[in-house]
Amino acid sequence: MSIDRDTFENTSEEELADLSVPDQVLGFLAVSEDRAFKAREIASQIGIDEGAVSTALSRLKERGLVEHKATYWAITDDTDRLEGYSSYERATALFNDQLGTEDKESWHAHAPSEPHPSVEDEQ
Repeated sequence: MSIDRDTFENTSEEELADLSVPDQVLGFLAVSEDRAFKAREIASQIGIDEGAVSTALSRLKERGLVEHKATYWAITDDTDRLEGYSSYERATALFNDQLGTEDKESWHAHAPSEPHPSVEDEQ
């Protein structure tokens, strides 16, 4: 997974090394909490081998941190369980530092009123 230059310069080696594959997967899903993804999509977005992502997803599922249906994966909506997972907090903090905190109202204001054609094809 790439990081921006500012993060590279201002983040310690320890903080960068501490973000494991499961942490990166969980952080990515947390940023997109209202969506579900295929493992290959997650791998492509975070720049990690699909096999490693699939393994991480399986382990996260065992811990109840992600949900799996057909070929799609999403972060759990059990906030108590997520808050109890310290790596989630670290990953979320890193992503918030890199990308800024989520502004859900802004997302909703710019969301299309019609579903994407691929969603209609799957129904």
